Amino acid sequence: MSEHDDPKPEASKPESENPEAPKSEPRERTLDARSLRGLAHPLRIRLLAALRHDGPATASQLGERLGESSGATSYHLRQLAAHGFVEDAPEHGKGRERWWRATHDGTSFTEELHHDPDPEVRGAANLFMHEIATIHTQELSTWLGTASDWPDEWSTSSDMSDFTLRLTAEQLRELNEKTHELIETYRDLAHAEDEDTAQVRVHLHAFPRKSH
Repeated sequence: MSEHDDPKPEASKPESENPEAPKSEPRERTLDARSLRGLAHPLRIRLLAALRHDGPATASQLGERLGESSGATSYHLRQLAAHGFVEDAPEHGKGRERWWRATHDGTSFTEELHHDPDPEVRGAANLFMHEIATIHTQELSTWLGTASDWPDEWSTSSDMSDFTLRLTAEQLRELNEKTHELIETYRDLAHAEDEDTAQVRVHLHAFPRKSH
């Protein structure tokens, strides 16, 4: 899942973008069993998402933002670094402050990890997906609770829609791929310094359900 979090039938992505990175092509980390186990912890997933969405930060800053102690965030940042998800951002440091940044814009893993013979790997895949779903729910709830604080052009441009279609598995895959391609065409249209822009989160959930 890519925090630029965009789930695909064959892969899942949480999470998102790093404001410090060039925007031509998203840099994506494809997880294997080992790196998935290294990431599959609720606080690590949230730390990585925070760095991708808001840019470099210290363990103390992230602790305040996430309601955790700096000791906990520092430990889990070091674990993320050991698995290659974050790295030092020395250009932001002052004195002995240690700043961290995300090394990729998003993550994905294949459906095979959900069926791995190792139950620990399957459990890590399940935890990862459920944590991303929880983050999406919290982000949507935050928007609904604060939409009135935004100018009308933003609140009326937002969307919370759902559709029920009858598709084959291949058509569902094609729909997801075309939607992802369309979203990517908007990635470089605006820059962070533009006054009339804001960071926008796009959630995409597409899955089959049993009819009643």
